[in-house]
Amino acid sequence: MTNETILITGASDGIGAVYADRLARRGANLILAARRGDRLEALAQRLRAESGVSVEVISADLAKPDDLARIETRLREDEAITGLVNNAGIAGEESFVETEPAYLTGMIDLNILAVTRLSRAIAPRLAAKGAGTLINITSVTALMPDGFTAVYPATKAYVLAFTEALQVELGSKGVKVQAVLPGITRTAIWTQEQIASLPPHMVMDVEEMVDAALAGLDMGEGITIPALPDMADLDAYLTARGALRPNLSLKDAAARYRA
Repeated sequence: MTNETILITGASDGIGAVYADRLARRGANLILAARRGDRLEALAQRLRAESGVSVEVISADLAKPDDLARIETRLREDEAITGLVNNAGIAGEESFVETEPAYLTGMIDLNILAVTRLSRAIAPRLAAKGAGTLINITSVTALMPDGFTAVYPATKAYVLAFTEALQVELGSKGVKVQAVLPGITRTAIWTQEQIASLPPHMVMDVEEMVDAALAGLDMGEGITIPALPDMADLDAYLTARGALRPNLSLKDAAARYRA
């Protein structure tokens, strides 16, 4: 990735910070965006010293329209930017009936709206160039909406479907588009008490997660599930889903619905 420039959202810690570290090691110049500018600058100073790459810091809250528009403009107009890692997102909701509506709105704005708008800002340039990389961080909860809370898995299911659609539209033009589905990952999204209460075999270190995701990108995977032992299981799921397609829209209702 030498001489490429990648913009990473949610880069101040956790998954985003490790992506920054790994991409810098690969020789990519970076633009790091997150709310906590002090943490970003500390990370940027380390990466400049260790890797010799250019690292720019942008303090921005993507749930705020003005900040989102500022990053959009940069992605749309800066020809040097060749890739985007949409990592920023939040979880932390309680049950649907207990969570404040304003918190759910903020989650939708960050997990769905920001991902869509930032992807739209960079996609025309990448498609016209016939190159570039778009990585969207979703979640294994996208595949099991009954196993978590209500809204977070729904936002991640959107990101997965959105990314799969972009693979069809942009992949044919030479753009790499990848959905990454982490399981439980040791980041600040979980409290120490929550991590301690989980079976240890279910919790992946963030460095291992990102290394696996980048290995999947190198292998050309459109969907990467770092913990999944056998990709044949995902292939079987996608094949079964595809087998439904011929019968999803027909002139007549199914016999079981007719008297």
